[in-house]
Amino acid sequence: MNQLEVLRESLGQCDEIILDALLMRNRIVEDIMVYKEANNVPILQPEQEAKQKEWLERRMQEKRHKNEVADVFESITRNSKKIQARKLFNYNIVLIGFMGAGKSTISDYLKTVFAMDIIEMDQIIAERAGMSISDIFETYGEQYFRDCETNLLIEMQSRTNVVISCGGGTPMRECNVVEMKKNGRVVLLTAKPETILDRVKDSHDRPLIENNKTVPFIADLMSKRREKYEAAADIIIETDGKSELEICEELIHSLRQMDAKAE
Repeated sequence: MNQLEVLRESLGQCDEIILDALLMRNRIVEDIMVYKEANNVPILQPEQEAKQKEWLERRMQEKRHKNEVADVFESITRNSKKIQARKLFNYNIVLIGFMGAGKSTISDYLKTVFAMDIIEMDQIIAERAGMSISDIFETYGEQYFRDCETNLLIEMQSRTNVVISCGGGTPMRECNVVEMKKNGRVVLLTAKPETILDRVKDSHDRPLIENNKTVPFIADLMSKRREKYEAAADIIIETDGKSELEICEELIHSLRQMDAKAE
């Protein structure tokens, strides 16, 4: 056996060690999830990820291949998050609510903590049309846009374990709600009209309120939608005065309670 063959055999032994370690690590991740659920420990503990990053940075100081090793650990962490997400949610999480209620913010946070894929409905529709939502309304009308929403929700029936962030008017169609619930749990995020105005006042891609950015107008529109929003929702979460972590913990806890009752 020449030196190259010896080196390749050593490399293969390293791969065996890495593979066994990864399989063990993934089993431990699943065991941690079981323990957290059994002992009512918060599912989200971002401080643990921060500790891991600090540990890795400390261990890799002045060592070769620092960036390459960091890239591997980032992938390991991301896949651990996916394992947790699949264990928690074997369905889609559908976020509904008035514009500015926090749907995009919370979907982004869920992506960060669980590495879940995000479906921003407005963004996808705009990208496919090659124009802004405001331009779609102006060019094709609201009915066309609403049909796009329905078709996208139907398309999502082939997906699981993704977060779907709906436009504010999506739940107003009963057929849309039917599609949401086929393989998803519908989470309604709410906020006070004053909070909504503060969040959307600088946005110019909200055609329904572009020329009516006032608390009374927003409150009236919210009131008209409230009944259908609440009828569509499996759970309701108020977002005023709460951090992303607090909202997501409440979301996870409520969904797990709902799942337990369904078993």
